Amino acid sequence: MRPSLVGTFIIEGYNQPNGGLPLEISDKLLCLFSADVSAEDDRYVIEVPRREIETGSVDPDETYRVALIAGEEDDESRTAETGTPSEPQPPVENGEIRYVEIEDIGKQGDGIARVERGYVIIVPGAEVGDRVKVEISEVKSNFAVGEIIEEDI
Repeated sequence: MRPSLVGTFIIEGYNQPNGGLPLEISDKLLCLFSADVSAEDDRYVIEVPRREIETGSVDPDETYRVALIAGEEDDESRTAETGTPSEPQPPVENGEIRYVEIEDIGKQGDGIARVERGYVIIVPGAEVGDRVKVEISEVKSNFAVGEIIEEDI
């Protein structure tokens, strides 16, 4: 049996101006998730959830800084006590209106905007640099889909 630790992991873009861990949540925050640290031969491994790769938050060919946040108790006991998972809830709701700027284009050609905590909003039909008003039409734990209701704001 391999030893493992449960914790919350923050992955940020590599170039941080302060050269160390940020004291507040950085604008470069790409994703936030909980994962195990497991021993494999002569190293320890953090498994990045598939959804972070599939949504474009993390590129497997890039280097990232990883911050580990110790919890007072593990996720299972926190979920059992409160009835809700300890992972943060999406910062948007279905039907919500948001003003966003498209920062990137996803693999399917859709516009990508990031809001609080690096949460991704996929905007079909948008291009990099577009500033659009969207209505959130679908919300998942790691991304949302927003339909353009007004362009060039």
